[in-house]
Amino acid sequence: MQTALEKNSVSNFTESADIETSSEGYAGRFSGKIGKFFLSVQSEITLDLLKPYEITTVLDTGGGHGQLAVPLVEKGYKVTVTGSADVCRENLDRLLPPSTFEYLTCDLLNQPFSDDHFDAVVAFRLLPHVNEWEKLLDEMCRVSKNVVIFDYPDIRSFNFLNNILFSTKKKIEGNTRTFRLFRRKEVMRVLKKNSFGQIKLKPQFFVPMVVHRIIKNYIISNILETIFKYIGVTYLFGSPIIVKASKF
Repeated sequence: MQTALEKNSVSNFTESADIETSSEGYAGRFSGKIGKFFLSVQSEITLDLLKPYEITTVLDTGGGHGQLAVPLVEKGYKVTVTGSADVCRENLDRLLPPSTFEYLTCDLLNQPFSDDHFDAVVAFRLLPHVNEWEKLLDEMCRVSKNVVIFDYPDIRSFNFLNNILFSTKKKIEGNTRTFRLFRRKEVMRVLKKNSFGQIKLKPQFFVPMVVHRIIKNYIISNILETIFKYIGVTYLFGSPIIVKASKF
């Protein structure tokens, strides 16, 4: 017989990668000072990209991990989070006070919202684990009035060594998963097809995240990344990339 937790963890939809990223075990990957450093860079870039727009409502697609929902709520945005199973909201309930966000279990590729329903739509830790990633971007663009923001791992980075070093990376990180790498032009093609052609790319790190975890010193990590960002290497070869796309 299934427990209540097992029943809540079952998805009726084809894409359910967010169940893993919404888990307590996955949250542990971003614990400690290094984990907080990763999340601070991610949230600072994202919040900065939202500033030029008059945005009130934000949809966080597959955002049960809370990495963006928490800072968005703290900044006063009206946040709705969607997930592919009921269990995807449990981490949010631990992180955020009741009534500060809305949650809905639904098909992430066919969300029950009208066109242009939200001022902005975001999705993090999701795209590289979704098989029908183009449909995901199509849907995000459909329900967004102004802007979509998401992250992805770029092939033009140290990620190209991922297949070779995956077993070593798994030993260090424990619960790492395989993921798809993207080229900038293929991501931009889908966005432009949906009339989201004003595109800005913000690579986060030049040094692979697993190397930062080995270093275990967020001060050194911050210094290294500041240097690489200053000399322009991060923009050319950094990853993951945060993409902001707005309508023509």
